[in-house]
Parts: sequence; C-alpha cells; structure tokens
Amino acid sequence: MDRVQIVHDNFLRRVSARDFPVGGGVTPGLSDAEAIRLYRAQVLSRALDLQSRVMQKQGQGFYTIGSSGHEGMAAVAHALRPDDIAFLHYRDAAFQIARADQVEGQDMMRDMLLSFACSADDPTSGGRHKVLGSRTLMIPPQTSTIASHLPKAVGAAHALGLARRNPPEHQMLPRDGIAMCSFGDASANHSTAQGAINAASWTAVQGVPLPLLFVCEDNGIGISTKTPTGWIKASMSARPGLRYFEADGLDLYAAYASAKQAADYVRKHRKPAFLHLRTVRLYGHAGADVATSYLPRAEVEADEANDPLLHTVRLLSAAGVMDPTDALTLYTQTLDRVAEVASDVVTRPHLTTAADVMASIVPPKRFCAPTNGPSVEHRADVFGSDLAQMDSPQPLSRLINWALHDLMLAHPETLLMGEDVGRKGGVYGVTQKLHQRFGPARVIDTLLDEQSILGFAIGAAHNGFIPMPEIQFLAYLHNAEDQLRGEAATLPFFSNGQWSNPMVLRIAGLGYQKGFGGHFHNDNSLAVLRDIPGIVIACPSSGADAVLMLREAHRLAREEQRVVVFVEPIALYPMRDLLEPGDGAWMTFYPDPDQRIGLQDIGVHGDGSDLAILTYGNGHYLSRQAQVDLAARGVQSRVIDMRWIAPLAQDAIIAAIGARPVLIVDECRRTGGQAEALMALLQERGIDSYARLTAQDSFIATGPAYAATLPSRENIVASACALVGR
Repeated sequence: MDRVQIVHDNFLRRVSARDFPVGGGVTPGLSDAEAIRLYRAQVLSRALDLQSRVMQKQGQGFYTIGSSGHEGMAAVAHALRPDDIAFLHYRDAAFQIARADQVEGQDMMRDMLLSFACSADDPTSGGRHKVLGSRTLMIPPQTSTIASHLPKAVGAAHALGLARRNPPEHQMLPRDGIAMCSFGDASANHSTAQGAINAASWTAVQGVPLPLLFVCEDNGIGISTKTPTGWIKASMSARPGLRYFEADGLDLYAAYASAKQAADYVRKHRKPAFLHLRTVRLYGHAGADVATSYLPRAEVEADEANDPLLHTVRLLSAAGVMDPTDALTLYTQTLDRVAEVASDVVTRPHLTTAADVMASIVPPKRFCAPTNGPSVEHRADVFGSDLAQMDSPQPLSRLINWALHDLMLAHPETLLMGEDVGRKGGVYGVTQKLHQRFGPARVIDTLLDEQSILGFAIGAAHNGFIPMPEIQFLAYLHNAEDQLRGEAATLPFFSNGQWSNPMVLRIAGLGYQKGFGGHFHNDNSLAVLRDIPGIVIACPSSGADAVLMLREAHRLAREEQRVVVFVEPIALYPMRDLLEPGDGAWMTFYPDPDQRIGLQDIGVHGDGSDLAILTYGNGHYLSRQAQVDLAARGVQSRVIDMRWIAPLAQDAIIAAIGARPVLIVDECRRTGGQAEALMALLQERGIDSYARLTAQDSFIATGPAYAATLPSRENIVASACALVGR
C-alpha cells in the first residue's frame, strides 16, 4: 500500500484509539492557545503534503518534496520573530505556516496551493516554481540546491552587525534581528555547508557580531544514504565559536523550549548557534521515491510510528489543552478545506509565453535618494597625496583603485570583501589604502573560501548594502560559481522580482601574464558566466574605460539591483606603453567623477574602411597594436572594443561595423568563447564576410610559452590580411 495512505490511516486509527507513541511529559513554555495554533500549522502542513500528491496524480501539481515528519519546525518559527530573515530547507512548510500565523492578512493555505499548481497567481514565484518563500514573512525563496543558502545566511547575519554602525539606505532587517537557516543532516556534509559553518565559527572567534541560528533537521537519511548515528552531534557540538543546542522535533513543547533558548542566545550575544533538531522523514524523499525499496520495512514503519502529529496530539491531551477527538476533527476538517481550496486553485491561470516566464529575470529598478557625494575637502582628505597624481596619466590598476575610493566616498553602503583585499591591498595592489582609509568594517578581509566570499555578498545585499566582492583569479570562481548561478542570478526569477541580491563582483582574470601563473592564474574562459540569465559581464581594457564602466556597474547594482561581474585583465593592470617602450600610450587620465559608460556604449577606434576588428580586453590592446602594423601594409582598420560581454550591445556593434569585413579577436578559447555568439550575430544581421581568431582549446602554460595558445599582435595582422586579401 502507498506509504502516504498508511501514515494517514495510522493517524486516524491511533488517535481514535488513543494509541499514542511513548514520549516525555509536557515541557513548560507554550500557552494553551499557542500550542493549539502550532498544532493547526502542523496539520495544515500535512494536509498540503497530501494534497500535493493528489494534484500531481491529476496532472494539476508538479512538485512533491514534502514536509511530513518535519512538522516540529512550527515550534522553531514560533521561537523566532517574523522579521528575522529565514533561509529555509525545502521541508519547512510548517515553519512558513506557523510564521504566517504571526502576521495578519496571510492565507498560507491558498498561497502554497497556488505554488503547487505553478499558477501565475502564486504570490511567491508567480508560477515559476513550487518554492517556499514570502517577502512579507522575510523568507527569501530557495531552490533545491543542497546547502547553497548557508553562505548567504552567514552574510545576512554579518550584515546585521554592519548595519548597526553603518545603516544603508535600503536596510530591510531590524537592528536587533537575527538570521536563521535550516537544512538536513545529509546537507550538513556538503562542502558548501561545511564552509558556511566554518566561516561563522571563524568570524565569531574573532569577536565579530554574527547573529545566526543554524537549524539542522536530522531525519537520519539523505534520499537513500543514511547518516551515521551520532554524526551530527559529534561533528558540530564542539565547533569553536558556535554554541550547540539540541531538541526533539517530534515533541512540540520540547522543541519550542530548545529553539527559544537557542534563538534568545543568538539575539542576546550576537553569536552563532547550532540547533540540532531530531525529525523523521515520512513517505520517502519525494513523490516518486519508495523508501521500502532501499530500507527495511521495519525501519520505515518505526518512523511512521513516531509521526510528530501523533506526539503533538498526545501532548495536547496530556496538557489538557485539546481532546484527541477534537484534534482528529481539526485534522479531517483541514484536509477537506485544503481539497476545497485546491479545486479552485487549479483553475487559476498559468504562465504561457516565454516573455511571461522571463519577465522577472532582471529585477525591477528601485528609487535611490540622490547624493551629491563627498565635499571637496573630505575627498581631498581621503585621497591625500593621490589627489596630486590625478593630473598625470596612470595605468589600469591605479585608476580602478581611485574609482573604488570615489564609489566608497559617495555611497557609504558600499562594501569591499575578499581574501587579502584589506591590509595587503589585494594580490596586485588594486585595493591598496582602502582598508586604511575606510576601515575594516567596509574593506573586509575574508577567509580563503570563495563560496563564503560570494555568500557574504549575497547576504549583505539582503540588508541594503552594495557589496563589491573580489575573487583573486578567474579560475578560482569555479570554487563558488553556484553562488552566482544557483543563488544570486536566480533569486529575482524565483521571487517574481520581489527579492534581489545586487553586487559588483570583481575578478582578476584572463591571460598574458608573463612571470606568474599557468592555468590557475591565467584562465581565459568566461563560458561559465556567459550563459547565466540576467547577469551583466564587463571587461574593460584601458584605465579610463575601467573607471567609467565600474561606476556604471555600481549604479546598475545600486539602482537596478543587478548582479554585475567585472572582469579585470591582469596583464593590463600595469600596462603603460602601447607601441614602443616608454611611449606611455596605454595610460589614461582619471575621468571626472560624474562620468560613466553605459551598457550600450562600445569603444570605436579609427575610421579605416577596409576592416573592422571586433574584440575586448587584452584583445583590444593587441588589436590596437596590430592596427598600426596593418596601416603600414595599406590596410585601414577600425578597432571596436565591446567593453560589455553581456548583454551584448548588438545594435551599436553592427552600426560600428558598417559595411566592413569583420575579424573577431577573442582571447578566450575557441569552444565556448565570445566569438561563437558574435559570429551568430553577424550571420543573423546579414554580414557574411568575417573570420575569427581565438585562443586554442587549451589551458595556459607557465613560463616562456605563456602566450603560445593565445592571439598575438602578429597573428592578428596575418588573419586580417588573409580576410581582406592582402
């Protein structure tokens, strides 16, 4: 028989017979009215699980990972405040229902059924996913990526402390709030979870405020793989800086008492805590999962015998709060009511077009108060001796540094974070003096963990900050790319534009470093970024462009809530000369602070009618060299610097090309590089005279062969001449 039906029948039979599982007495702490409210939340969570399976069988629902066995999370919700931001495990319907009961005007039954049906009326995702979440209830919606929400929970908790000293304009979390994240015992083993828990401990040990409650819902199994008995307690109870609490999630009263104690500790001491909550998993992992196919029937039946709803009815009866007959009536009436509402919900409209689905990929713009920036005196005081150097041209790295100074002066909610960005000033000195001038609360040296760096940024954005995290090298992004792909970029999509996590992610990258690197430090692939919907990818090549684009990137994050990836070509950081040693032709002046380069603004250099060279980054630098060599051969060219990799400024690029043949110079690999998209664009726009020069499908070597697989000045000239027949 279907285990769902067995659990349901067992509940009806055992409550009628007063046949309850053995358990402890009633732990003080909950009033009678509170206990009844929490039981109602547990019952509604169970009824919704049952209905989701009915809807799926009828082709009217699309997701059945349920919360049965985890209803004790209702007690955790009651121990917190509804303005405490909560990043939830996907089995936490009872938490969301109980929290909704703390806020007037909520109809969680209908809202969750709309989500099951993927209706466009779903107030959380607008029909894009069956997902827990609510802006009103301070629950950002989550995807099902295992443990990926823990790093941003650490960031949100850190941002609570930062906002006390430096309240941002768009602050949304209360001064005395805490952050909470929940996850399963199997998820606790994921490297993302381990990194986040380690980051929380590391931060707390240093005395930095971090009001965060980790809640591990331990049902003893991850899909079909068991968690060793005692593993969670043994591995989590002695972590430095992390206070450990445990509770029986089957016992509503005891779970509330422990959760309240843990939450109060976090709120009072502003330190992280770990709540280890015992649960059971009923029905298997999801709708298609049959637990008895990989577990002994006796074990499955033992969990079913410990149904938390049976324990709650037992305790309510023992406390004299509710007679089992009334508890059973409430259960059956709730099932009937859920089925009734579901019959209406399934008639509500769905998303039907690509435009409907994609409408929330790019978050909405928000109003930002105008700012006049710092006074002349304050700016001069902060810049110090650097101010006098602005009268002379400077290399790329120096100008980015000054741009960061001005952005932090003009926008106090701007934060820098990353490994070595503070006291050291970054691997290449790009963030020098910022730590000294703006302090450790705004220029933050993090631990060596890219997932934690990006998670910190996402969480900080939840409280109104504009984070500018740094990843030291492009290859290191792969350690944390899910924080971009699975979290930052998807949040507006899954929340129907109600939530966002704007940031400007700075990454030192690309090739052509002569004396340092190999493929870990000279990585020439942006493919992992290019296919993420909604993000902006910038790649400047000159100092002035970098300044103007960085200002626009910051504006896009602050005002339009965008996620921007700002790729800085390492080899061009110190570049001074273009054609001859000492010519200083690649250095530029620092642009006035009110100037920017927009997303549709490309760089155009030269009016030659024989050829257009379409490129970016290091390719722009090399193409400008090749442009001079080509002119000496009688080939007059125009070099077009894309500047923005995504979104492509398609119309501007086509207009700049005109009727010229096009040579695409792409320093990324031939497979998956920008050239593929550019060739498709040219073909679609009717330009049929083009060629591409790319890097080889290879990693980059260390030593003299560092550029052997990359485009060069010489082969740009050769490719151009071949294209135009010279």
